[in-house]
Amino acid sequence: MKNKVILVSSDQLGKGDKELGEGVLETFFTLLKQREDLPKAVFFMNRGVFTLTDESFASVHLKELELKGTEILACKTCVDYYGLAEKLTAGKISGMGDFIELAAKYEVITIA
Repeated sequence: MKNKVILVSSDQLGKGDKELGEGVLETFFTLLKQREDLPKAVFFMNRGVFTLTDESFASVHLKELELKGTEILACKTCVDYYGLAEKLTAGKISGMGDFIELAAKYEVITIA
């Protein structure tokens, strides 16, 4: 995973029941943080930025990923749109330009 960037565009994984999708997304990050080969970065856009707030149980795991050296990035346009700048508990605000730079260097895996 070390040469990969994960793109997250939703606050849940999969379509269907919201609670189930949020739980599955939390499980994904719980298991991901336990790997030795962590991704270079995880970039959150659209409703995915909610995952970086206390509204999501996954934020705890994202903080741990960040401490282990994975860049946790939130799309500035999306954070501004949802008014979440003061509510982020993990990651840092970044721009689409940063994502494009990462995508030019690393394989992108999109989860939705």
